[in-house]
Amino acid sequence: MSATTETPKRAGTPTPRKPVRRKLTLGQRLKRDRVMLLLALPGLLYFLVFHYVPLLGNVIAFQDYQPYLGFFDSVWVGLENFTDAFADPQFWSALGNTLLIALAQLILFFPAPIALALLLNSVISDKIRRFVQSVVYLPHFVGWVLIVSIFQQLLGAAGLLPNVLEAVGLPRYDMMTDPGAFPWLLTIQLVWKDMGWGTIIFLAALLAIDQQLYEAAAVDGAGRWRRLWHVTLPGITPIIILLFILNLGSILSVGFEQILLQRDNVGAESGEVLDTYIFFNGIQNGEWGPSAAIGIVKAVVGTALLLGANKIAHYFGHEGIYRGADK
Repeated sequence: MSATTETPKRAGTPTPRKPVRRKLTLGQRLKRDRVMLLLALPGLLYFLVFHYVPLLGNVIAFQDYQPYLGFFDSVWVGLENFTDAFADPQFWSALGNTLLIALAQLILFFPAPIALALLLNSVISDKIRRFVQSVVYLPHFVGWVLIVSIFQQLLGAAGLLPNVLEAVGLPRYDMMTDPGAFPWLLTIQLVWKDMGWGTIIFLAALLAIDQQLYEAAAVDGAGRWRRLWHVTLPGITPIIILLFILNLGSILSVGFEQILLQRDNVGAESGEVLDTYIFFNGIQNGEWGPSAAIGIVKAVVGTALLLGANKIAHYFGHEGIYRGADK
């Protein structure tokens, strides 16, 4: 019967020690990471100057602000600007139009990059995939002025669509001046412009899925659609939830420049949104206080929607945009 015996340690042999990491001071860490900090400095300055410092200007929401008096000498009015804004019927009309356009974009635009990414991912030929990607990315770099002009030539009163309808014996239809079609027109323009650009994130998420999962599913007899449902979609679900939550945070901002260029085509009753309402009342009419109050309301509502949606994501076991306290 054999027995294992341990070799006795030789007397006087020192016991090896684990290397002790010396804690660096703040100055030493700054010196060590100075190159990375310098690279990050322009981005930090951008957000500081253009995003955080302007937040101090929200104080005018509680003042009867007059530009020639400034922040310190303008009269404080408390919540009067909020009550004045909520009592304005145009505000509620702009809010309704904003929600309608946001809903249309949420239904049609948000799923569009996902569908395009899945379609491109299924293309076998790399050359065809790269060509299609290049083509659908290009509209993102085209300005809204040019895009609106293109749609005017296609869907306007003298455009291609009315002429085709007239040629086949149907009545002419000008979609650019139809108030009922305005939310859908904006959504179609947004899909055409940014659908390809939005696929970048989803294509990266699709490439990160372990290919062995597809192989295992194929061995188990899963067809293409079952692999899509049980492997592909669960693999990109965290990214979908993340982007959906972020979109909810900016749901009341539906595209200022795009709408401003086409607002007069359908009139203020159908084309006014919160951003254009703030622009015309705040900058053109000098109603600084109520306009700033509406801006604060937008920020509060967006933050509440973002935090609420993130909490719901945690409830269903997803990480969301940040980890919960219990993670």
